[in-house]
Amino acid sequence: MDNATDETPGEKIAAYKDRFWDARFLDGMSFSGWFRLLVRNRFAVGPRRVCMALIVTTLAVMNSTLWAVQQLLYGRKLARTKIEHAPIFIIGHWRSGTTLLHELLVLDPRHTYPNSYQCFAPNHFLVSSWLFKRCFWFLMPARRPMDNMPLGFDRPQEDEFALCNLGVPSPYLTIAFPNRPPQDQPYLTLRGLSAEALDRWKEAFLWFLKCLTLRDARRIVLKSPPHTARIKTLLELFPEARFVHIVRDPHVLFPSTLNLWKRLYRRDGLQKPHYQGLEQHVFETFNRMYEAFEEDRGLLEPRRCCEVRYEDLVADPIGEMRRVYNCLELGQFDQALPGLQEYLASQKDYKTNCYQISTETKAEIARHWGPFIQRYGYGDNR
Repeated sequence: MDNATDETPGEKIAAYKDRFWDARFLDGMSFSGWFRLLVRNRFAVGPRRVCMALIVTTLAVMNSTLWAVQQLLYGRKLARTKIEHAPIFIIGHWRSGTTLLHELLVLDPRHTYPNSYQCFAPNHFLVSSWLFKRCFWFLMPARRPMDNMPLGFDRPQEDEFALCNLGVPSPYLTIAFPNRPPQDQPYLTLRGLSAEALDRWKEAFLWFLKCLTLRDARRIVLKSPPHTARIKTLLELFPEARFVHIVRDPHVLFPSTLNLWKRLYRRDGLQKPHYQGLEQHVFETFNRMYEAFEEDRGLLEPRRCCEVRYEDLVADPIGEMRRVYNCLELGQFDQALPGLQEYLASQKDYKTNCYQISTETKAEIARHWGPFIQRYGYGDNR
C-alpha cells in the first residue's frame, strides 16, 4: 500500500510511513461478519486492494476457527464470569484527547483495559495471545498513523474495533468501504434499533468484557468515542458505571478528525478513497453524537460523570487527574501517582499536530457546532 500522505490543508503532522505488512483492524474479523460486509457493499474492492481482501478472507476463516476453539475451552467459564466492578467509560468526540485520558487512567494498578491485540483479535485472544503477540509483534506499527502516538499490541485500544471484529454492526465499518454510503449509522447512538438488534449488541459487548474479565478481574477502563452517544444503553448494562467526558477546542477538533478519517480510509480501506462528502459527514456525526449525549446527560449523577477540558489536562495533568479521582470517587489517587509521574516524564518531548484553518472553515465550524462552542467556553478561543 502507498504511504499515507493525504493531509488536511494547512496541517503540520509528524511523518508516518505505512508498511504493507502492518496489522489492520479488518484482520481480526469473523468470517460471517466479513462476508456480510462484502455482500452489503457488493464486493466493491478496489483493484489495488484485492490482495488485502484475500488476506482478510484467509484470516477471517482462521479467526472463526479459533473462536470455536476458545468457546470449547472457555465457553462455560465465560458463561459463569461476572463483571464485579462497573467499568469506567472515557467518552468524547474523536481527537478530543480520549486516548491521552485512557493512557493516564490505566496507569492505576487497580485498573485494566482492552489492549490492541484483544480488540483486533476479540474472537480468540484467550487462546491465541501468548503465541501471536510473541511471534508477530512486528506486524503492529510503533506509532499511530494519525498523530504519532505510541502503538503496540499491549497498549490500550478502543473497544469499538473489537465489536467490528466480532461481526457487530458499527459506523467504523465505513473505513473498509470509504466510497460507499456510511455504514451502520444507527449504531452510533443505538437509537431506533429493533429490540432484537439492540439485544445482540449488548450480548456481544458483554461477551467481550467477560473475556477481558476472565483474563484480568480488575476494573476495566474503556475508551470509545461512539459510547458518548450511548449513555442510556451503557447505564442499562452498568448502572454503577463512571464516565469521564473530555472536550476540546472545535477549531482543532475539526481538522484533526478530517485527518483521522483520511489516514484510516487510506490505510485500512478496501478502496482508494475520494473523500467526497467527508467534511459534511464529520459535521453531522458530531451533532448526532452530542444531541444524543445531551438527551441522556440527565441520567448521570454528578459523582458518576466528570468533565475535562483537553487544554486543562495538558496544562496540569496531575491536578486534573486528581480532580477526576475525587469527582468519581475512584479511591486513593496516591496509588496512581507514581505511574502517572513516570509516564508524563517519558512523554515530555511529545508534540501534538498543528493545524491552520481558513476563515471560511472557522465560519462553518461556528455554524454547525455553535451550541457546543458556547456550552464549553470555546467561543473566544479563535
